[in-house]
Amino acid sequence: MGCMPTTSDPILAPAAGTAIEERPIEDSYDDSPWATIVWDDPVNLMSYVAHVFATYFHYSKSKAHRLMMAVHTEGKAIVATGSKEEMERDVTAMHEYGLWATLDRADS
Repeated sequence: MGCMPTTSDPILAPAAGTAIEERPIEDSYDDSPWATIVWDDPVNLMSYVAHVFATYFHYSKSKAHRLMMAVHTEGKAIVATGSKEEMERDVTAMHEYGLWATLDRADS
């Protein structure tokens, strides 16, 4: 097969006078924390959401209830923080329980 094109190739080279901004590639393996966010939905009962938090995350009943109330009253709650891979796993698990969940950087 052919070799990979480079920016010196005429087709890929920036036009004269074009500023090139170098940005670091986002490293998903860095140490910055990520968050699992659960969103309020019109489907699941509050008792079920608290049950999911207690069952999956092994939270006490009071912590699970507190997080469920945050989801219900504020529209969303950060339910866990950790590495990107851990939070991707948690988001997938929340989806499997039927909850609406996303992940984002914890410092966002």
